[in-house]
Amino acid sequence: MAKPIELKGRAVVIRDKDGKPIDDIDTDMIFHNKYLHIKKIEEMGQYTFDNLEGWKDFAKKAQKGDILILGANFGAGSSRQQAVDCFISLGIQLLIAKSFGAIYKRNAINAGLPILQADIIDEKKLIETGDELVVNLQTGEIKNLTKNHTFKTEGMSQVQMDIYQAGNLFEYAKTL
Repeated sequence: MAKPIELKGRAVVIRDKDGKPIDDIDTDMIFHNKYLHIKKIEEMGQYTFDNLEGWKDFAKKAQKGDILILGANFGAGSSRQQAVDCFISLGIQLLIAKSFGAIYKRNAINAGLPILQADIIDEKKLIETGDELVVNLQTGEIKNLTKNHTFKTEGMSQVQMDIYQAGNLFEYAKTL
């Protein structure tokens, strides 16, 4: 069964206490190394952002279907797969960041977690937490229904879309 190309969900914008985008969120801030003993993906979500100042209660507030709006260099650091899997555990359906750490980007794509690169987090607050978004993964169009504003970015590559549709890289490889 094909996965949706158009995703609709609540925006959750990751900013600091002053309202500025938080850049350089590394994998240890996303999923702290003290939880690396956890092996079941469904148990990982509760620890998401447990090491990110101001966001320690994220997992309690996250809702299935949320779309995260993030700053630059999201997922910098190690190749910690749990930093991707914790979002899958929570049912986060899409990450949109100004940019991603290279290893994080590859891990997310391989896991079938949709990600888009777009510079839409800014101080004008054209997207705020709670806004309703519709995102077309193929065209890269991001509609903020709450504020009646549209952003345009590059959609997912064909290979990224194929991996997403298959579920993850291993399932995609079976189709080759």
